[in-house]
Amino acid sequence: MAQAVHGVVDAFVDTTDAQALRRHEVVLGGERDEDLLVALLDEVVYRLDVADEIPVDVELAPLLGGLRAVFHMADALSLPVTGAAPKAVTLHGLSFAHGTDGWSCSVTLDV
Repeated sequence: MAQAVHGVVDAFVDTTDAQALRRHEVVLGGERDEDLLVALLDEVVYRLDVADEIPVDVELAPLLGGLRAVFHMADALSLPVTGAAPKAVTLHGLSFAHGTDGWSCSVTLDV
């Protein structure tokens, strides 16, 4: 899930020289792993929209029925833009599964 966060962020901004300035902690709930993945990525989109900040790192810890996420946030406006910023996470084509090569996911983002 942490790699999915990095993938989303790296799709629209260059974080090479980004410095984390703040921490943002959130507890997310969900019945399935897919629900937690969507909630996690929704939080990334929400923080970008309301605070112009993006995670340059994330720490995740499982909880009973959920997930605790600690985001290390940077100012999005200070970083080079490389693509369109996401506006929403959709359920279309959503997958999250464990296979022989490890975990993989597929998420569609509206821009």
